[in-house]
Amino acid sequence: MRYDLLKILLVDDNRYMRVLLGEILRAVGVKEIHEAGDGAEGLKVMQGRKIDLVITDLSMQPMDGIDFVRLLRNSPDSPNPLAPVIMITGHSTAARVAEARDAGVNEFMAKPLSARAVLERLHRAIEQPRPFLRGDSYKGPDRRRRGGEVRAEGPARRAKDSPDPK
Repeated sequence: MRYDLLKILLVDDNRYMRVLLGEILRAVGVKEIHEAGDGAEGLKVMQGRKIDLVITDLSMQPMDGIDFVRLLRNSPDSPNPLAPVIMITGHSTAARVAEARDAGVNEFMAKPLSARAVLERLHRAIEQPRPFLRGDSYKGPDRRRRGGEVRAEGPARRAKDSPDPK
């Protein structure tokens, strides 16, 4: 991967975390790093700039990472609804991970961060992207991690599915 060609936006209300992430990214050759202190500022930074990837914190004020990603994916005036998003948080409960996934996050990282974890998520988001889906109620990367056809065994997976004709 040509890290030197990436344009990355760091969105976090903690300046120390932005500095830490910036140093990790610069160490592998990323040259263009933009910063924002919350989701609203992040959207403004993206206006008029080609951003290849966003790394955002989940918990920020006044606009948190979840709301930021929802607007990025769904707003008619979104600067880049297809931009890969890596979300970081110190509160990685299953409910928060599911909420981030359902908002359209590509990758998720729990704090404390390591350089290795940042680079693994960066690699997956850029080199192994999941297909982007556009549905009535969801816009974002395919939420399934496994490729190929998924076949349910047993009863229908959804209430609207018809049962198997056995």
